[in-house]
Amino acid sequence: MTIRLPDAEGGLRAYEPRPEPLAVTPGAPFTSRTVFSAAHVVADPFADVSPDSPAAVDWDATLAFRRHLWSHGLGVAEAMDTAQRGMGLDWAGAAELIRRSAAEAKAVGGRIACGVGTDQIVKGSLPEVRAAYEEQLALVEESGAQAILMASRALAATAFDPGDYLEVYGHLLRQATEPVILHWLGPMFDPALEGYWGSSDLDAATDTFLEVIAAHPDKVEGIKVSLLDAQREIDIRRRLPQGVRCYTGDDFNYPELIAGDEQGFSHALLGIFDPLGPLAAEAVRALDTGDAAGFRALLDPTVELSRHLFQAPTRFYKTGVVFLAWLAGHQSHFTMVGGLQSARSLPHFARAYELADGLGLFPDPKLAEERMKNLLSLYGVNQ
Repeated sequence: MTIRLPDAEGGLRAYEPRPEPLAVTPGAPFTSRTVFSAAHVVADPFADVSPDSPAAVDWDATLAFRRHLWSHGLGVAEAMDTAQRGMGLDWAGAAELIRRSAAEAKAVGGRIACGVGTDQIVKGSLPEVRAAYEEQLALVEESGAQAILMASRALAATAFDPGDYLEVYGHLLRQATEPVILHWLGPMFDPALEGYWGSSDLDAATDTFLEVIAAHPDKVEGIKVSLLDAQREIDIRRRLPQGVRCYTGDDFNYPELIAGDEQGFSHALLGIFDPLGPLAAEAVRALDTGDAAGFRALLDPTVELSRHLFQAPTRFYKTGVVFLAWLAGHQSHFTMVGGLQSARSLPHFARAYELADGLGLFPDPKLAEERMKNLLSLYGVNQ
């Protein structure tokens, strides 16, 4: 059987779906790397809301997806960019997500770390930014989850120089009861974060970032770098204090960064490990046995899909992530909070389907094909 898919030139091409999925099995957490999947939220399709209304979340489906990730040994990075923080999910929704996911993690023995930001305010003075961070940090710590200090739009809009970042982050790290993960999210993911750490010069910004860590190495368990610049991540990784981990957030170059080199490697905290979860787990288990070649053989072919989902405008990658979750049967619909399902084109969806199917990501390829055909029919493509 074939399915006709649209291409970027406005025509149709025939594609023959894969008959069987990739064979993967659930398993225990990994031994060679710490790996988090930044997980998406599932919208409630029956809620009568508009794109600018507070998010309506299907909690049952959202938590079921997290159990799916935990069953494969992955940790869950909760309430991060992938969960549409600042793009449909407000702080009230994120707070509820953190509470529910942390409780679920405790119940099933899953690892969880949660994003701490300032999205309850749009802008404000430095004391107001600190207070917003403090409120979120307290909630995450009370939930029993590890904290991830996310980049703040409000801080980017308020800070005048690197000293403001050093002051705010130093204050937060002194307050944290347990070591945190620091997250540097680049402007390709969120244009409002341009000039983070006090400079648009990445060398200068890197120096400030590392100065924060060097001043508080006992309070920084690791860093997450999301700049889509593999060499810069490697350079930062090599300059970290002893014992501070680097978690790659590079959705373009993750196989080589996780595999590492003679001077070290990156752990992972990735949005692409939402749709790739079981396959990524299988690859890391190969690495656990010392089989670096087997790890790369499994993970390298996934990069084309990841680069497709994260193509510019990169911040809309969440649309492709949720689209693939729908095709894979993890949710019953393709609806997103904030109406973000409209952020990508039909040719983009078609290519995502083809690449994911080719990798064997769909547990039920026939279901994925039927859902793809349903979407195509809505756009006027008859099979």
